[in-house]
Formats: sequence, C-alpha cells, structure tokens
Amino acid sequence: MSDSSRDTAAGAGWGEAEPGAYRQLMPGRVEKISWLDPRMLWAARNGVLASWFGDPTGRTRDRWVAQRSAAGAPADKVIRRSDPDRFSFMVIGDTGEGDAPQYAVVPGFLKVSQDTAFTVLASDVIYPVGSADDYGTKFFRPYRDYHAPIYAIPGNHDWYEDLGGFMRVFCDNAPPLPAEPAPRPLTGAWLRSLLWHRPRPHDGQHLDEVRKSRAAADQQAVQPGPYWAIDAGPVRIIGIDTGLLGTLDAAQGAWLREVSRGPRPKILVTGSPLYVDGEHHPCPVEGGGTVDDIVRAPEHRYVAAIGGDIHNYQRYPVRLEDGRTLQYVVSGGGGAFMHATHTIPRVSIAGVTEQDFRCYPLRGDSLAFYSGLYGRRLRLRRFFALSEAEAQAVVAERVGIPATRTPGPEVRLTRRIRLIAGLLGTGSRPERRRRFRLPVRKIYTQLFSPSSATYSPPFFKCFLRLDVTPESIRLRCHAATGNLAQELNPPVEDEVVIPLV
Repeated sequence: MSDSSRDTAAGAGWGEAEPGAYRQLMPGRVEKISWLDPRMLWAARNGVLASWFGDPTGRTRDRWVAQRSAAGAPADKVIRRSDPDRFSFMVIGDTGEGDAPQYAVVPGFLKVSQDTAFTVLASDVIYPVGSADDYGTKFFRPYRDYHAPIYAIPGNHDWYEDLGGFMRVFCDNAPPLPAEPAPRPLTGAWLRSLLWHRPRPHDGQHLDEVRKSRAAADQQAVQPGPYWAIDAGPVRIIGIDTGLLGTLDAAQGAWLREVSRGPRPKILVTGSPLYVDGEHHPCPVEGGGTVDDIVRAPEHRYVAAIGGDIHNYQRYPVRLEDGRTLQYVVSGGGGAFMHATHTIPRVSIAGVTEQDFRCYPLRGDSLAFYSGLYGRRLRLRRFFALSEAEAQAVVAERVGIPATRTPGPEVRLTRRIRLIAGLLGTGSRPERRRRFRLPVRKIYTQLFSPSSATYSPPFFKCFLRLDVTPESIRLRCHAATGNLAQELNPPVEDEVVIPLV
C-alpha cells in the first residue's frame, strides 16, 4: 500500500513528484470556471432568488416525479438490483467542473473501482448550472471507461436550470416539463420568474452523440427520479434531493419515512451533509421534523449518512443514545475546487472529538495549499506561502492537536506564520474562538474559493469505495493528487468497518 498524507509529505503529493497521465484524458479545450467571475455568479443566481422570493423547487420536483410515474417509474421509487450478498460500490461527489482536478481523479477511480457493481454520484454532477450541453466533457467523457451503472442525486448546481439536464441524462431521457402559467404581477413569484435563469434554446442538442461514450450494456442505468432507493445485496441505499436550499419538501419527506422502514441496514446519500465543519445540520423537512430524525430512529437501521456539496472528506462517528454508532461522512472531493479543511475548528460535537474525527486533506496541507495559491494571486509569494511543515505546525498550535504525520525538523513559528494562518481563517480551540474571531472564515470559504485557479498537483481530491458483506461494510476514502504515484496506487486516507449485525 502506498503512503498516504498521514504517513509522509510525499504521500500527500508535495515535492517534485512525477505528474500523472490524467491530462491525456482531457478534451483539447477546457472551460474555465471561476466563482470570482461576475458572469458565472449571475448565471448561478437561482439559489439567491429562491432564498429571497420563495423556493419553487418542491413544486418543480413534484412535476418531474409525476411525469416519471406516468412514464412507468415504480411508485415506491426503489431500484431493485440482483447483486449478491457480497459486492462493492463507489461514491464520488461534486464532480463536474470538467477541468484538471476532475480528470485527475479518473485514473485512480478506474483502478479502485474495477470490480464494483455501480457508482453513486453524490451532488453537483455538473457545474456551473447543470446544463445538458456540459454533460459531454463533464460526465460522459471522464467516466466512459467505467463499465458499471452510475446513479446520481442532484446538487444545487444541477438545479440552476430546473434539473432539465439531469433528468434527461439519468431518468430515461425525460422530456421537458410543460410551461407553467405566469404568476400574478407584482408578487415575489412574478419578480422571481422575471429574473430566473433558464436553459438556452436548443440546450443539449448533442446529448445523443455524447451518450455513445457510455453506450455499453453494462453501463446503463435508469433511475425513477431525482430521489430514489437502491436495494443491493443486504443493504438499501437511499438518495435524497435537497434542491437549491438544502431542504426536503413534504412529499419527499413522507417518501423518505416510508422507504426507511424495515430491518434492512440503510445508507443515506444526500446533497447536504448532516455533520460538516464541526457543525450539525439536520436538514429540515417541510411540515416538521428533520432528515436526521429519520436517520437516527433505531427502527430504521441506518448505519451511515454520506453527503456531498462540501468539496473535501470528513467523517464523524456519532454514538447515539441507544449505543449504535452512525458514520456521518462528507464526500465531495470528486473534482470541483477544494473547500478548505484548515478552517475547521477543533472538533467537539455530539461526543465526537479530534481523536475520532477524520478529514482529507489534512488541515496543515489545506493551509499550505491555500497560502501558496493566494501568494501567487497577490504576487506576495515570499510573504504568503507556507511550507507544508510550517502549516502543519501552526495548525497544531492553533487547534491544539498533535501533528498528524511524523514531523520533520522542528519548525520555529514566527509572527508571519501565525499572521498568515489567521488571515486564511485557520480554525482554533473553542476557548479561543470568542477572543479572536475574524469574519474571514465565511467570506474566505464561500467567496474566495479558487475553482479553476487550482493550477497543478496536489489537488487533494478523493472518492469512496464501500465493500459490503452480510456482516459489515468497509468504507475507504482514496486520495487523488494528480501525481503519478497516487494514480498507480491510490492511497487510503481513511478506513472504517461498519458492522451490520
């Protein structure tokens, strides 16, 4: 087994490593996505409009579901597979930017997934707005050599064009929804409708051609809608659609309660993680209750809840009052720009401490990555850029944790190192948060994320493999840095065995 980032700096991808072969898979012309581009922000405006003038996705989702039911989709939305009691599947989240970080994941993903039964894409299949025109280079091309079905749940970006592209690709080439009557003038719904981003005319006219990249019989998958359940071997995998704003409508909530019943062990896959960045986000359901209420109920027998949307890996093993341990996992490192982990404060939530918590990239690697990136952007590289050893040392001091991997020579922490760590929003211990808390963390992580400015390895991408038996599930997080060593032997950054009995 190759070194991981927890073992060595080289295992994290630092140093003069040989670049991987992923660029040979990429198209000649790559779209540059930057969330600092006002045109990109304007195209992705529907989430803001929904928060200001009311969220229409529940009604739109109901119309998609009704259309699929009329076309013969199963009423319970359960995909019944014939997998044996022992099988494996992949989970990969937030994939579709179509640039180097997405394609850097592909060689390792194909190597690790060779004998798997299927893959689940957990949120944001296509950036920036889920356009059907983007599926060629951001879905069909990168996964053309994966010879198994791919199922998906949409993320907020897939909803920015009312889910039309997603439904055409994953739901039996679903036709567009009929236009709705215009809302009454001078209402919030009317204003929202005036400003709403919609697909371009003739969007997706090349879909039939690009589908040929995944046209083999063993690659085909049809799902009953944007949310579904899969019965595979001894487990049920349930995928929910949290729309634009990370919530569930009443109809989907009722369905989730229904398909969660019974003694079969269950795994939730969601576009909105329930635990993330040291915080609990239970995901409200319209009409009352939360998704996490359903997941925690002992009669439903959930063993894990895996969420996309946040572009890194995190795991919180939460021990419940009845003695069970639920694994809450964030898995959104499949290709989109990296969300920082160094901004995560010292973890102490729901009985989960730093000794239990896992993340990838490690906080120190995240801080070193971002300090170098902003040093180049601001042309202050000599001032801003921290070495991985300096970043690891200052994170250990601020968060109050030992160095995760064996440290090299002792690092002297200077005022400059501590200042850079603070400016870049590095987390801290609970007792320090009130004393020194800049508003930079939210601004930094939500507005100034680098996107396509990620210029070269290490990319710190990741994906999951789950090996299922009647007794347990072994979950492993594999890394993809963009370097050849990690392509040939994708390191395991985290591993846990989840009992089913």
